[in-house]
Amino acid sequence: QMQLVESGGGLVQAGGSLRLSCAASGRTFSVVTMGWFRQAPGKAREFVGYITWSGGVTDYTDSVKGRFTISRDNAKNTMFLQMNSLKPEDTAVYYCARVAHGHGSRSSNDYDVWGRGTQVTVSS
Repeated sequence: QMQLVESGGGLVQAGGSLRLSCAASGRTFSVVTMGWFRQAPGKAREFVGYITWSGGVTDYTDSVKGRFTISRDNAKNTMFLQMNSLKPEDTAVYYCARVAHGHGSRSSNDYDVWGRGTQVTVSS
């Protein structure tokens, strides 16, 4: 069973940048679509973006388009989330996850393996 571990979170001022990593165990990482979600206190988990197995297709929620970039290194079983121009409303726990069926999706119901998350706090 694949396991996912996020890292790279922290405290940053508004306008700053962070790069999150998602390290995956298992040999199937290179053939699966992966996604990022986030959950702020008192709010539902929210889709951030996904990347297909080849990295050829990405999708982002509107609020992060132009600021966040997802990439992956299949040789290292790692996915990344580069976050620039951070805003206080980006404060949340960020999770990486694996799509269950292979197709990109914005619904958390379509993801079957999740990491434990990494906290991102953006101060104003």
